[in-house]
Amino acid sequence: MVLAAGSIGSPQILQLSGIGRGGLLQNFGLPVVHELAGVGENLHDHLQIRMVWKVNGPTLNERANRWAGKAAMALEYLFFKTGPLTMPPSQLGAFAKSDDLGGDADIEWHVQPLSLEKFGEPLHPFPAITPSVCNLRPTSRGHVRIRSTDPFAAPEIRLKLPLDPRGPGGRCALDALHEAHHGGPARSPDIRRRNGARGTATQSDDALVKAAGDLGTTIFHPVGTCRMGTDVDSVVDDRLRVHGIEGLRVIDASVMPRITSGNTNAPTYMIAERGATSLLANER
Repeated sequence: MVLAAGSIGSPQILQLSGIGRGGLLQNFGLPVVHELAGVGENLHDHLQIRMVWKVNGPTLNERANRWAGKAAMALEYLFFKTGPLTMPPSQLGAFAKSDDLGGDADIEWHVQPLSLEKFGEPLHPFPAITPSVCNLRPTSRGHVRIRSTDPFAAPEIRLKLPLDPRGPGGRCALDALHEAHHGGPARSPDIRRRNGARGTATQSDDALVKAAGDLGTTIFHPVGTCRMGTDVDSVVDDRLRVHGIEGLRVIDASVMPRITSGNTNAPTYMIAERGATSLLANER
């Protein structure tokens, strides 16, 4: 049997099936089929700090906020397969280092030719772009835990993203915001910035970290809640088999012990390929 419900769904299904932290399961009257303390733990994600820059010049805000603009975009796509409706979520991406101490890139930039307060809300009524930056190596760990025995009830999802200015997460956020104010990947003679990242340009480090906490959101890269390993807190082995449960494998991003330093889509495909190869080998 293969479980592939993702970093949120897979641990929830295991817990509801009696596989997980014994105390948690007993709290909901579930029989402990197999004690695996790591199920649902080790949750982490790339923290995304989204900034809004007003600019001199047109952006998608103006077009998308008018019915005529929406109709024009739809017709352009319908007849020519071009225009804004053919674009990916971000039109610019770049990897960078948050400091000059060496090592690999630890932050990732995205820039969008539009802006909004948060996902699902209308675009701003003024021309603006959204530079955002992700900490590629988060150190904090959260969890996914059931809140009831109802399989359709959402579990408790705690990312735990402390932004201590003295810690690596806070330091990375600070360096990213400072880089944004000094140009970042959006530096261009065609973009004349009217204001800084929501008024944070001249604030202290503590204030910047607080602003990063206020602006920070998930970038939808959750991993790690059924992590691979050999220690007592791991959930699957290197063939993605659940420890102690015969014939059950987890094959999705939840098995990553540590998040990749970049988008998780391609690595998840690789996990699926590895899992499929292991299954086929087992059949032979």
